[in-house]
Amino acid sequence: MNLRYEVGRTFLLAAPLIVGQLTNFGMNFVDTVMAGRLGAEDLGAIAIGSAIWGAGFMFSLGVLMSVSPFVAQFDGAGEHRAAGSVTRQALWLALVLGCLMWLGMRNAGLVMELLDLDESVAALASGYIKAISWGAPALTGMLVLRFFSEGTGKTRPTMYIGVAGILLNIPLNYTLMFGKLGMPALGAVGCGWATAIVLWVQLFMMVVYILGKPHYRPFEVFRRFSAPRFQEIGSLLRVGLPVGVMIFLEGSLFVAAALLIGTLGALPVAAHQVAINFAGLMFMIPVGLSGAITVRVGNAIGRRDPEAARRAGLVGMGMALCIQSVVALVILSFPTAIARMYTTDPDVIELAAGLLLFAAIFQLPDALQAATAGALRGMKDTRIPLIFTVIAYWLVGMSLGWWLTFRQDMGPAGMWIGLIAGLTVAAVLLGGRYWRISRPGRVLKIA
Repeated sequence: MNLRYEVGRTFLLAAPLIVGQLTNFGMNFVDTVMAGRLGAEDLGAIAIGSAIWGAGFMFSLGVLMSVSPFVAQFDGAGEHRAAGSVTRQALWLALVLGCLMWLGMRNAGLVMELLDLDESVAALASGYIKAISWGAPALTGMLVLRFFSEGTGKTRPTMYIGVAGILLNIPLNYTLMFGKLGMPALGAVGCGWATAIVLWVQLFMMVVYILGKPHYRPFEVFRRFSAPRFQEIGSLLRVGLPVGVMIFLEGSLFVAAALLIGTLGALPVAAHQVAINFAGLMFMIPVGLSGAITVRVGNAIGRRDPEAARRAGLVGMGMALCIQSVVALVILSFPTAIARMYTTDPDVIELAAGLLLFAAIFQLPDALQAATAGALRGMKDTRIPLIFTVIAYWLVGMSLGWWLTFRQDMGPAGMWIGLIAGLTVAAVLLGGRYWRISRPGRVLKIA
């Protein structure tokens, strides 16, 4: 099996995932761009609110990512009903996670009270979070069905629901933010309500798609009812909980960065939101690719082919680095033009353009750590990577960023340097881990 074949197979799986991730994140991009037309306060509120929502989202996403390797390995072994069974148990887990996420968002004001945030920004951010919280159960349910579909090798539904979501999000935002069609002008809070509505529509679409396609029938996901089985849920958690904590730690690094920058004032946090939002949008490319890598590695392990599993991971990492090198070049070439997509405020544009240069630098380590994490998930190796992320993101990234920002008076740039350092350390540690445990004779022991 040659390199060209492996790249082609990975790309066929990854392309719909990348489009789906870009369009899903595109809702946040649209929120940010449209909020920029309302002013720095609304833009800052979206920055704070989406950061806190993102922390809960990242944790739930990571925990439920365990569905994909389980389904992929069962599918590779031809055990379709077992894949359907573990998916039904994951739906019970999603229900609990969704309710907990809703409860956490309803009490997010406690987090903002601990920080010396601008009062007007904090009030808008609180309203945004409370509105979007109603979409939490739909989000977690949709994630399970999405990862089930991806585990079976069908990645186009992720693209379909992502495109549909952003197409619905734009008119909803316009109506609710600016008070059109007789609705009150809700500003940043309207973004939260629009996203919550879109999440429920996406869940409905995913259910209908799975029910209607013959590909999914052998898995019998909805043809049977399964009461909660704690042994299977425990197996999902043993793999997914470390991933959830790992992704939460990475996500919370960015959340903490946004919150700390928020203490510097409305202008720095608005500029930071512009830069981090565009960087996050571009990060959806390696995230989508990592999902394909997980499936490729998991399928190979299900077939008991460790050499194919190692090759799938390494090829995926190479693809991620190549693609994000192009992205970094684009950001370096057009930082001011990118900032102008978000806002017309000249002060925000100037500061954001400077931060985008840092965003270009961390594209490569961020791409490598995302791709490697996807390969490790396919092997169900998640516990040691969790330890690595604690070291990389917090002991290195946040500590350095805080010191540079507040002790060396570097402002937002100091925090971005810390982010780059943390991501680089994560990429080195996770890459070394995969290289060691994927050697022939060791992969099947991990699985």
